[in-house]
Amino acid sequence: MNGSLIGGCRAVVGRDLLIALRHRTDVLTTFFFLVIVVSLFPLGVGPEADTLREIAPGVMWVSALLAAMLSLARMFGTDYADGSLEQLVLTPQPLLVLVMAKVAAHWLTTGLPLVLIAPVLGLQFDLPADSLATLVWSLLIGTPVLSLIGAVGAALTLGVRGGAALTSLLVLPLYVPVLIFGAGAVTATVTGAGAVGHLSLLGAMLMIALVFAPWASAVALRISLE
Repeated sequence: MNGSLIGGCRAVVGRDLLIALRHRTDVLTTFFFLVIVVSLFPLGVGPEADTLREIAPGVMWVSALLAAMLSLARMFGTDYADGSLEQLVLTPQPLLVLVMAKVAAHWLTTGLPLVLIAPVLGLQFDLPADSLATLVWSLLIGTPVLSLIGAVGAALTLGVRGGAALTSLLVLPLYVPVLIFGAGAVTATVTGAGAVGHLSLLGAMLMIALVFAPWASAVALRISLE
C-alpha cells in the first residue's frame, strides 16, 4: 500500500513537472515577475544603503507572495480543463495524498526558484550575508505555506468564472501572517534582534498548513467536481 501511494505521488509530481517543462512560459512568467518587481525598487528608491536595507524584507516578501499568487490558477485548472482531474479523483490512491503531490509540484516550479534567486536579488539591497541567509530560510519555510493555502483557494474556485481573481481574494488574508513573520525574520536579523522567533512561528504555520490544507483542498475539489 505504501509503495502504491509513493508511486502515485511520484507519478503526479513527475507529470506536473513535465507539463511545467512543456509550458515553460508560465513558469518563467512567475519567475521574471519576481525579478523585475524586486529590481525596480532600488532604481526607484535610490542608492541609499540604509534605506534599501530597511525596505528589502518587505519588498522581497511581497514580491514573492504576488508571484506565488500568479501561479495558483494552474495548480488544478489545467487538469480540470482537460478532464484529467476527474480521473485523479477516481484513482485508488487517497485524494489527500494526490493533493499533496500537486502542491509539492507547484512549490518545485514556483517556490523553489524564488528561494534560489533570493540571495542574488537581496544583494541589490545591500543585505549582509547573515540577512541573506535568513531571507533564504524564511522563504524556504514560508513559500510551502503559500502553496498549501493557495491550493485551498484554487480548489474552492475551480471552474468558477473569474476564479483567479476570486482565489486571490480568498487567500490574501491568510497570506498576511506569513508575510509579516517572513519579512519580520529578515528585519530582525538586519537590526540584530535575532530571527529565531519569527522562523519558529513560520515553522508552526507550515506544520498547521501541512495538517489541514491538503484535507481542505481535497474536500473543496470533491465539491467543485460535483
